[in-house]
Amino acid sequence: MKNTKVFADAFNYFLYSGRQVIDPAKLHVQDTTEIAMPYGDKKTVFPVQKYRDNLDYLSAMQDNHVAYLLLGIENQAEIHYAMAVKNMVYDALQYASQVEKAAKSHREKKVGKQDRKKGGEEVKKPDSGEYLSGFYKEDRLLPVITLVILFNADPWDGAMSIHEMLSVPDEGLLQFIPDYRINLIAPAQMNDESIDKLKTSLREVLLYIKYSKNKKKLKELLTTDDRFKKVEKDAVIVINTLTNSQFKIDEEEEIVDMCQAMVEIRAEMREELIEEVREEVKAKVKEEVKAEVKEEVKAETRKEEKVLSIRSLMKTVGFTAKQAMKALQIPEEECAMYEKLL
Repeated sequence: MKNTKVFADAFNYFLYSGRQVIDPAKLHVQDTTEIAMPYGDKKTVFPVQKYRDNLDYLSAMQDNHVAYLLLGIENQAEIHYAMAVKNMVYDALQYASQVEKAAKSHREKKVGKQDRKKGGEEVKKPDSGEYLSGFYKEDRLLPVITLVILFNADPWDGAMSIHEMLSVPDEGLLQFIPDYRINLIAPAQMNDESIDKLKTSLREVLLYIKYSKNKKKLKELLTTDDRFKKVEKDAVIVINTLTNSQFKIDEEEEIVDMCQAMVEIRAEMREELIEEVREEVKAKVKEEVKAEVKEEVKAETRKEEKVLSIRSLMKTVGFTAKQAMKALQIPEEECAMYEKLL
């Protein structure tokens, strides 16, 4: 998402239904660290520091006037059930930072009488309210838009706003409680036509994630969608990481043919499966042979025991072989075999 083309693509999709309004060339990476100083005793209060995933600065021409926006993206591999609060904190800290920068700017512009004589800038004298806040009446904040992208095949079932997170018995109170909604891109809740409005490889990433748990649809996607024949290496790395796929990546190549890679993966899986089946068959045959040998050994042991019993009767009682076998209840069809063993 730090790729400005991909970053701009996400916002062009979300804000302008895919129209190419935001120019990636006019995006400038900003420091994603937000710091807030809570009110309280300066000796005991510690700064709160938060890190936003991606924060870009947009400068765009509009009606011959320069428009400025701060655009932020939060990447989520899993559903964050307090996302509305998380984003509200980030945006509030960003606005607080702008107020502090404005106050700092006003302080730095102050010059003494001697400096003004040398051509220094004449500084506005703030009224009591402006002096207290450090923020002047004519000062303006840059708007902040935060977009959440869920890189997961599951539908977003978390709250979409602060109000949805509240437990308020008297709903009439909600009109007095400021709400904060999140802006969300979740592939499971997007139809293919919507995803097609994306112009960069973010489209292939979200499409693959959307159908990552549907093997039939995924196979159809990779065999019919020509854009999967030329996917950026970084996008394939993301797909491998988030979906536990195994597309091979040539480090010397920047483009991956995922359609061909899938064919190769299926061929390798087929060979691996054949080898697994072979090993299973070998193991099964081995067990069957082992069982047969055990039965043969048991049978031979029983024969030897009967032969010993026949000999014992012949020696101690004086039976003939036939009398001894009859006494031991040996079937007639087996007698000939035992006579040979005596």
